[in-house]
Amino acid sequence: MCERVRRLMPAAREDLEELVAFRSVADPRLFPPEQCVVAAEWVRDAFAAVGIEGTELIETSDGSLAVLGHTPAPPGAPTVLLYSHYDVQPPGDESLWHSPPFELTERDGRWYGRGAADCKGNLVMHLLALRALRELGPLPVGVRIVGDGSEETGGGGLEDLARARPELFAADLVLVADCGNAEAGRPTLTTSLRGLANVVVHIEALAGEIHSGQFGGAAPDALAALVRLLSSLRDEAGDTVIDGLDSHGTWAGEPYPDRTFRADAGVLEGVSLLSAGTVADAVWARPAVTILGIDAPPVVGSAAAVVPRASARLNLRVPPGTDPLAAQDALVAHLHAHAPWNVRVRVDREGVSEPFRAATDGPGYAALRRALAAVYGREVGTVGQGGSIPLCTVLQQVLPDAEIALLGVEEPAARIHGPDESVDPSELERMAVAEALVLASLGR
Repeated sequence: MCERVRRLMPAAREDLEELVAFRSVADPRLFPPEQCVVAAEWVRDAFAAVGIEGTELIETSDGSLAVLGHTPAPPGAPTVLLYSHYDVQPPGDESLWHSPPFELTERDGRWYGRGAADCKGNLVMHLLALRALRELGPLPVGVRIVGDGSEETGGGGLEDLARARPELFAADLVLVADCGNAEAGRPTLTTSLRGLANVVVHIEALAGEIHSGQFGGAAPDALAALVRLLSSLRDEAGDTVIDGLDSHGTWAGEPYPDRTFRADAGVLEGVSLLSAGTVADAVWARPAVTILGIDAPPVVGSAAAVVPRASARLNLRVPPGTDPLAAQDALVAHLHAHAPWNVRVRVDREGVSEPFRAATDGPGYAALRRALAAVYGREVGTVGQGGSIPLCTVLQQVLPDAEIALLGVEEPAARIHGPDESVDPSELERMAVAEALVLASLGR
């Protein structure tokens, strides 16, 4: 299988080059929606070309196009669902890229471009594995493919489709290709995801701006109140502390070494990491609040005035085992309870998403571990993921007997969501080999 996949790598590079060229950002304010349509059509046609039957586009509740197809299983064989998404994050400031974000560019042994890893590289991984298997004959298992068109914008269209038509997703094993190894060359399965519970907090203290020289000192400063309130959400070690929310979880899987995390996150020399626990505890097993944005006067153009009102958007990540709605309730109550100086507080809630924990004791996981260990020559580890993939929890609900595994080509050096996103082609090759071996072994 290794030689067969290696021989197919030039075609995989051509696939990824074509895919990356689509500016498939699912936000019509930034890019024409036609770019998502042509990307969806490309994905549909590519999977049809490797023998997936009945490939089609289905418009979802958020207006995005889901790509679906299904080749039925031979008698007695299981069905495997292969998931990925073709929409991508916006490129951001293109001047920060060292090559055009929508042109696949090879540099220092890596392939650069928006979506090269997240998640068009994973789509190509699926195609590569299926091509290798089809050279041997009919597919040994049933295969469903699902290509999401709005994962990065969180539109929820695919989740709504799964709830309404679970038969389109029915499978024994679901391979969610939207993660990756702990580092290149180190085989890893992601077994947990944190959920999400965001809020926007508004502080109001004065009827309007007033002169800081005439009134400052006694007049309640809304921005100072907001800063003080936000500081109550972390302790001296930097751990998130919200009244009524457990912040002492521990991670039992693979460790995340401090040095590796510092390099992955780009932490500046001399700056301390947060948390009294381990890095793995902090990013995979504990709640974490992040200040996403603040509405306040900008530095340039600011006046010598006491600020009457200020707002902040807060992102609360919720570990498995914690109800995200209960966590949001706790955060709202904390913000009201800790606001200083009797300033007026209003908290607007945003939607929540459930955390996810995989069951890892089934035959699908056993096949995955064997395949990954064979390809990489190393024991397979398990990690968590600080982000959220809402589809995983929905599939857990509508397919209670299915195994759900998260894997892919997105190792830390890929720098997903940032400038100079890239994929290591050797990871793409090895993960495709592993996926092909899994499908072959389950067919036997």
